[in-house]
Amino acid sequence: MTGKKTRYTLLIAMGLMLNSTTWATTSNLSLLVGNCEGCHGPQGSSLGPATPTIAGMAEDTFLDAMEEYQKDERPSTIMGRIAKGYTEEDFKQMATYFRKQPFVRYPQEVDASKAQQGQKLHEEYCEKCHEDNGFTDEDGSNILAGQWMPYLQFSLADFKAGNREMSKKMKKRLEKMLQAHGEKSLEDIVHFYSSQTEMKK
Repeated sequence: MTGKKTRYTLLIAMGLMLNSTTWATTSNLSLLVGNCEGCHGPQGSSLGPATPTIAGMAEDTFLDAMEEYQKDERPSTIMGRIAKGYTEEDFKQMATYFRKQPFVRYPQEVDASKAQQGQKLHEEYCEKCHEDNGFTDEDGSNILAGQWMPYLQFSLADFKAGNREMSKKMKKRLEKMLQAHGEKSLEDIVHFYSSQTEMKK
């Protein structure tokens, strides 16, 4: 009888330990993503205007960005300091979580004529990497469709000024677009991406 009671007690203890471990893991993840959601919005969908939505972001894209912030290789106002407080494992947990979240797009005031011109520029210079009008995130291209307009403007300004590293392909295409269409092309393409609220089937 004593043996049965001992085994029963051990089974209960093991169950409590497993539940405790699960709770701790869930609690830790909630804390990690909760810190991000303070700026990047519920489940990573930003309420704007200059903070990007990170919901749906490819895990490699997220991890690369965090590494660059941590090493001060990407300009930021606060992210560089924040990133230094996390471990590689923390970043992996956050990347997996945000990848699974839906990208919520909010209406923005866009200039229809600029968006129309921006679509032509996208098709000529950007579509090969930013497929489906910027809805697809492949090879670190990030999701552009529906991102907040000020964030896109700041990002393009950083790329143009050389404050953010870009691939040789992107650099070549950006320079080619600016040479052919001037500074106005940057504004046009921002209006186009910000106007994209639903992927066309």
